[in-house]
Amino acid sequence: MKYQVRQSDLTLFIDSPISILDLFQKFHLSKKTIHLMKQNKSYLVNNRYVSPSTILVKGDQITFKAFQKDDGMYLPVYEDLDIIYEDEFLLIVNKPPFLPVFPSNQEDTHSLAHRVSGYYHQQGYDLPIRFIHRLDIETSGLMIFVKCSFVQPLLDYQLSIKDIKRHYLAIVQGTFPHQKWHTIHKAIGRDRHHQQRMIIHPHGKDAITHYRALASQNNLSLVECLLDSGRKHQIRVHMSSIGHPILGDSLYGHTSSLINRQALHAYKIEMIHPITQEKLILTCPPCQDMLHIIKKSTLIFEDHFSC
Repeated sequence: MKYQVRQSDLTLFIDSPISILDLFQKFHLSKKTIHLMKQNKSYLVNNRYVSPSTILVKGDQITFKAFQKDDGMYLPVYEDLDIIYEDEFLLIVNKPPFLPVFPSNQEDTHSLAHRVSGYYHQQGYDLPIRFIHRLDIETSGLMIFVKCSFVQPLLDYQLSIKDIKRHYLAIVQGTFPHQKWHTIHKAIGRDRHHQQRMIIHPHGKDAITHYRALASQNNLSLVECLLDSGRKHQIRVHMSSIGHPILGDSLYGHTSSLINRQALHAYKIEMIHPITQEKLILTCPPCQDMLHIIKKSTLIFEDHFSC
């Protein structure tokens, strides 16, 4: 779909018949949001307000406020930000290890969200900081931030039905006999005896992880993981449950002299752009600490994993 952005307004150029109500529902706007847009007459079709039941046809233009202003939740911190992809709607960055996505308290400004805020301020963007998923503090890799409040419900929905695919690379203990895909389907719940720990539990939340070994050498394996759910510590819990804990994971395995964190990296995202409908495939290689182990252990790091 073609579009135009002017300040906080988004104009969509209609290419096939659809009612205004169906268009808003296609973007998974809540009933409350749609009701307020109708009540406030906050959209215009060809520069005039019409009923939400109106059928839009090819060539029509619908304009509405789609971008909110910065709410000041995250103070700007002007530090390096590794941007992998950016347009008017999305910002996708490579999170370094040991940086939380958001702070543990309001006074703390050591977080990826604060760095994104700093970048927005440098660019002159008056936008709130919104992310649609999370990564553990030690895990590095791709994170999606959404600039446009109008498309956030659709992105949340895409994530919930697995239309946004997140691939991870992990270095795990042990070796595998082949490189076929396998599936771990085990429910995950909280460990009542350990505040930070999750466990396999029959009454936990459903969790599915697909994995395959890319290479094995010297009692280590480079593994690709694909999630069908997004439970806390999911890959770490699942890989540990089959006897292959992630290297350096002190919570579900043990520390390692080879790396001072869990060797886990979110290296690829596949998604459909919420506005253009283009397929996005974004990749980013692991940090040097993981790359060093991969090379030192003669594990294969194939070309298609590079940015």
